[in-house]
Amino acid sequence: MFWTTPEFPVVVKALNEGFLVTLQLFFVTLIGAVPLGLIISFGSMSRWAPLRRPIHWALTRKGKKPGRVAKLLSAFRPISLICRLVVWVIRGTPLILQIIALFYVPGMLDLFTWGGGESSRFAAVAVAFIINYACYFSEIYRGGIQSVPVGQQEAGQVLGMTRTQIFFKVTLLQMIKRIVPPMSNEIITLVKDTSLARAISLKEVIWVAESFMKGNQGISGLLWPLFFVAVYYLVFSGVVTLLLGRLEKKLAYFQ
Repeated sequence: MFWTTPEFPVVVKALNEGFLVTLQLFFVTLIGAVPLGLIISFGSMSRWAPLRRPIHWALTRKGKKPGRVAKLLSAFRPISLICRLVVWVIRGTPLILQIIALFYVPGMLDLFTWGGGESSRFAAVAVAFIINYACYFSEIYRGGIQSVPVGQQEAGQVLGMTRTQIFFKVTLLQMIKRIVPPMSNEIITLVKDTSLARAISLKEVIWVAESFMKGNQGISGLLWPLFFVAVYYLVFSGVVTLLLGRLEKKLAYFQ
């Protein structure tokens, strides 16, 4: 059997090191994507229209009514437009292409290079993952914020609460309960998506398994490293699922 072979301890040790890289990528992505996603969601919902007041002032001064062009310019919201465009591009392209493009394109354009070391590859992959998942999280945040009835915000204004107080004491608490299930789904997906880091030869757990498989002969040599990788992912996904399930139960008092 494969566990009696002399290569078994070496392979297991290498897989453990690769899985440690996978764990690091998972937690770095969460730490960066969760707050960045909230910022992007605020940008997507931004109502700042820089041309509204100047156009209104000019038309009022001349005594004219706003035409179609004036209405379009008045409704122009650059922050919202940029954020929505970024989210559309990121969600509409495969993550593996984003990793490859982020790692190689800056060097091709003579902007900067990530370097060829393992830490440089990890940094490039982490940035790609953070941006990608922040865009997905932003849509979940936006849906959760907009699902809170407007009447509750108006009630807070009647009570003399500021916008910040309304958001943290009224909107945020209800939003968290509503976004936990979709956020949990994305987090579980992140556990498996970390395997895409091998696109630029980052030595995560699947890359390590493949490196041993290429030098092995026979069907047993091809399968048993993958079996260990599957166990790693199943255990890690199970632990994350249990933790998120407990979090969802603790937030059940909002029901």
